[in-house]
Amino acid sequence: MRNLILAAATAGLLATAAVSTLNAQAGPEAGMDTSRISAGTYAADPNHSMVAWGLNHLGFNNYYGIYGNVTGTLNLDPANLANASVDVMIPLDNPTVASAGLHDHLLRAGADGAAPDFFGPSPEAAHFVSTMVHPTSPTTAEIMGNLTFNGQTHPVTIEAELAGMGTNMMSRKETVGFHGSATITRSQWGLGWGTQFGLGDDVQLHITAAFEKQ
Repeated sequence: MRNLILAAATAGLLATAAVSTLNAQAGPEAGMDTSRISAGTYAADPNHSMVAWGLNHLGFNNYYGIYGNVTGTLNLDPANLANASVDVMIPLDNPTVASAGLHDHLLRAGADGAAPDFFGPSPEAAHFVSTMVHPTSPTTAEIMGNLTFNGQTHPVTIEAELAGMGTNMMSRKETVGFHGSATITRSQWGLGWGTQFGLGDDVQLHITAAFEKQ
């Protein structure tokens, strides 16, 4: 298992570095005029929306993975950001990790009818539904909501920022992009395997998402 985790770290570092670079280099433009964003319903672009996750490996370093194909809707009124809402699904049945063995472990059924170590086969998608949006600036907000996966629901707060806005030259649709971050404690959702020998319980989530006007 250690070798699998170390292998995951290598590719995961590259994948999450791409997300981190995006967060660092493609933040809100100075003086971004959010009044140019149309109010209405936006749909997540599953090809360009993803959640990168990372946790500590035995106290030595962090390792990472990615979940893509995010779907869902964003209801947005730039004149009243507190009334915004988001409802998204994150598939958990195809994690991007470095090792095929680790990929299989994440989706492996428990032995002899026992509970799986992680998600088990054919896990339901994670589901985040916002309950409150607290704007902290014209381009940033705290998004409070409930995250459901592995049969459990707990509150999560996402620190979100507007990353870009305009017309997508490919789809010709009005598009808004966001980056977000949050930390969850995986054992709260019944995924505490490995914490007893040093795998981190706290999981850092880094989100990058594009939404297209419907």
